[in-house]
Amino acid sequence: MSTQSKTTGKKVNKAWLHDHVNDPYVKQAQKDGYRARAAYKLKEIDEALGLIKPGQVVVDLGSTPGAWSQYVRRRLAPAGAAAGTLHGAIVSLDILPMEPIEGVTFLHGDFREPEVLARLEAAVGGRPVDVVVSDMAPNLSGIGSADAARISHLVELAVDFAVQHLRAEGALVAKVFHGAGYDELVRLFRANFRVVKPFKPKASRDRSSETFLVGIGLKAQAGA
Repeated sequence: MSTQSKTTGKKVNKAWLHDHVNDPYVKQAQKDGYRARAAYKLKEIDEALGLIKPGQVVVDLGSTPGAWSQYVRRRLAPAGAAAGTLHGAIVSLDILPMEPIEGVTFLHGDFREPEVLARLEAAVGGRPVDVVVSDMAPNLSGIGSADAARISHLVELAVDFAVQHLRAEGALVAKVFHGAGYDELVRLFRANFRVVKPFKPKASRDRSSETFLVGIGLKAQAGA
């Protein structure tokens, strides 16, 4: 690595660190006891659309470090408690380990592998799922076409799981990225859900191309 590229890297890291330390959502997450600022992305989506309610079965894909599962756990608990009684069920999955969250069933594995998918289905135990949330994102290579294909593949798997397991009025929230493949993913959502809403939470960083697609209410499947 050249001296110039090292210097540039240091500048980028310093800029990111400065933004992170001064980020109001980072400060709020520390205050509220969330493991990451990402909790507020799901919170904004949920408060706008009223998706998560006590008594539900919720599946959290790409859950680590656990901020979305923490948010869901509070939504399913009396008075929004972070511990204690839980009215509903949360099954979370990630390729990375996750520190335990009281009342949350966590599975460690790669969602793309059939054996891991089978374990997830076993944990759901035949119960209709009310909401699937997916913050899954692949490790990006910087090669646009390859990254778009990886992102699309994960979203397609999340849609397939949702179609197989959601109750008729259920919802899927999935992270996507603007760019190559985005329009195709919107079409995939429209093919499977009655209502489709793109959502860019205020908690998403302005320079990030991430957005979220929300599908609500399954369309009747041919042959179903």
